[in-house]
Amino acid sequence: MPELSQESAHGSERGSEHGGAAKLFGWVEVTGPSMVPTLYHGDFLVVRYGGRVRAGEIVVLRHPFQQDLLVVKRAVERREGGWWVLGDNSFAGGDSTDYGTVPHDLILGRVRFRYRPLKPGRRSPLALLRWALSAARPVFSDRSASRRLRAR
Repeated sequence: MPELSQESAHGSERGSEHGGAAKLFGWVEVTGPSMVPTLYHGDFLVVRYGGRVRAGEIVVLRHPFQQDLLVVKRAVERREGGWWVLGDNSFAGGDSTDYGTVPHDLILGRVRFRYRPLKPGRRSPLALLRWALSAARPVFSDRSASRRLRAR
C-alpha cells in the first residue's frame, strides 16, 4: 500500500465554503516515507489551494483510485491529461509509476510551508537549538530535483 497523507481536521477542500468564500489555505499531516528526505512522517504542511502548478512543486492531490485519501508528491511534468507526480523517495512507491498521470482536477493545491514538530525525548540544549533552526521552513519548488526525477 502506498504511503499517503490524510486530510487533517483543519484542512479543507478546494472550493469548500466558509463564510461565502472558498478557503485559500489549509493544512495536512504527512504520514509515511514517500517524500523523504524533503518531508518526514509527522510533518505538518500549509497548503495553498488552487492556483497554477509548476514543475518541481510539491502538491497535495486526491489519490486517483481512493479519492478519500490525500497524497503529497512532487509534480514532475505536465502531460496530456494532467501531471506526472513522483515521491522524492524512489523506494517508497505510490506515485504516477503506479497510477499514471493525475488529472488536473485531483490536484488540490501546492505546499507552501512545512512545520516539523519536536520529537519526544529531545530536550538537550543542542537538540532544541537544531529543532528551532529547522522546524519551520517555506517549501520552494526544486527544479533540480524535478530534472533528476524526470531522468528515471
